Amino acid sequence: MFTEQELRQKRVGVLMGGLSSEREVSLRSGRAVAAALRGRGYQVCELDVGRDLPAQLVANKVDVAFVALHGRYGEDGCVQGLLEAMQLPYTGSGVLASAAAMDKLFTKRVFLAEEIPVADHVAFAADEAVTLEALPFGLPCIVKPSREGSSMGVTLVKTPEELPAAVALARQHPGELLVERYVKGREVNVAVLFGKALGAIEIRSSREFYDYTAKYTPGMTQYLYPAPLPPDVYEMVLRMGERAHAALGCDGATRADLIVTDGSMIVLEVNTLPGMTETSLLPKIAAGQGIDFPALCEQVLLGASLKA
Repeated sequence: MFTEQELRQKRVGVLMGGLSSEREVSLRSGRAVAAALRGRGYQVCELDVGRDLPAQLVANKVDVAFVALHGRYGEDGCVQGLLEAMQLPYTGSGVLASAAAMDKLFTKRVFLAEEIPVADHVAFAADEAVTLEALPFGLPCIVKPSREGSSMGVTLVKTPEELPAAVALARQHPGELLVERYVKGREVNVAVLFGKALGAIEIRSSREFYDYTAKYTPGMTQYLYPAPLPPDVYEMVLRMGERAHAALGCDGATRADLIVTDGSMIVLEVNTLPGMTETSLLPKIAAGQGIDFPALCEQVLLGASLKA
């Protein structure tokens, strides 16, 4: 890790865009981060990540990478491995944690081993038929690709007739297909920064669940911070977010997505590179703790390091 004074002498490359289906979201994150860091006095260049990333890093004389990528090739350990090989310190989680968190099925296996509660689920190979008979929990269920973010390819299935279309949509994305029992409850996100929970926010969507449309259409979702939970439940949610972060070996800033019911909670996943615009959930939670967006970006940058 660096001191603030050391980092001010470095050239910071903000990695954004990328090759995944979440490219546009990443561009918004990256531009916001770059503007915030420039405002704090850092030397920043913006890199729209493609397959020429190594050449871009060299040409721009990047000393430290702020990773603002989302999705495959940027959030799944690929870019992290490249940065390790080039010996360029970077923000966020390392290769192993990034890869593990990006694969929702592998994440569940880790959580089960660590006794972190998850939804009942079944995985299907790319060429394997998905039938109601293969779902021990029946309907309703959530059908999703195992290696995508931002709710890409995710469908809530309530009737047998809806299942084939949901499977077809999920299979437009690579990896195994994951079917989960639909757990109806309160959607709560926990922000964790360097292993310590900052707080929890509740998401109330006008749709049946917090899908891509609800996430990125203004006015479709309410965000309540702090999450209006009983004090003891709120504390349990924070600790669960920290446990999920630690179980996967994460670093930097993460966001754990949970469903809280009357008597229990489950962890859906951990996002190792959460959205980083001023209206994204992690910055909303940080702001509730008195950490404004530029200060949050700076704190994440100060944690840049090699992990291997």
